[in-house]
Amino acid sequence: MDKATLDRIDSEIVRLLQKNAWKPNKQIAAAVGLAPSTCHERIKNLQRSGVIRGAHADVDLRAVGLNLEVLAFIKLAKYERGAIDQFMSDMESVPEVRRVFLVSGRHDVIVHLAVKDIDHLRNLGFDRITSQPMVVSIETSFVYDSRGRNELSIFSDGGSTDSAQATKGSAQSKKHGP
Repeated sequence: MDKATLDRIDSEIVRLLQKNAWKPNKQIAAAVGLAPSTCHERIKNLQRSGVIRGAHADVDLRAVGLNLEVLAFIKLAKYERGAIDQFMSDMESVPEVRRVFLVSGRHDVIVHLAVKDIDHLRNLGFDRITSQPMVVSIETSFVYDSRGRNELSIFSDGGSTDSAQATKGSAQSKKHGP
């Protein structure tokens, strides 16, 4: 299933699962107006097609002893597909790495890390990052705070997002009354 075949119901199912991946199928089915078996089959199709790639728990890093989040901005020695793919895979395999981004601009790669403390970061940098021959330079920034959401706007066959339509409708109600 490609993006073009995502209909309104599939979009709503994805939106509900983004908010809570543990929501029971019966509740999702009721929310989108489908029989539970039909809803379950749609979810399986979304998984098979790669629209839904997995479900993840949102973990409080400090609760598990990871008190420091860091962004490492890395410049690479060469910009060749095979070497970059290998570097990205190597970084992804490091347990402390949350995300790896190949980016444009001054740096080539940004690595989001979660570590216990500054000593843990230093050792990780020496042992797993700067020891790689591909790495020319690394700059790090500490994350003091972050905000985000897991729910993304999903385009259905109408070409606009459900949340944009809801916001537009909400604004019109306020403007013109009930």
